[in-house]
Amino acid sequence: MAEKKKTRAKMEQAKGKAKETAGRAVGNERLTAEGRAEQAKGDARQAKEKTKDVFKH
Repeated sequence: MAEKKKTRAKMEQAKGKAKETAGRAVGNERLTAEGRAEQAKGDARQAKEKTKDVFKH
């Protein structure tokens, strides 16, 4: 299950980066902000999973 959550975090980060890049390319601040927010959500999820791994070992 942890691998599934790690994969989800990576996907959120990638999706956020794509949104941010697209937003910047077309000058859409809202899309850029949404992309940054998704990246942050993915970063937080990844940090949470890494913390869990530390305590498992």
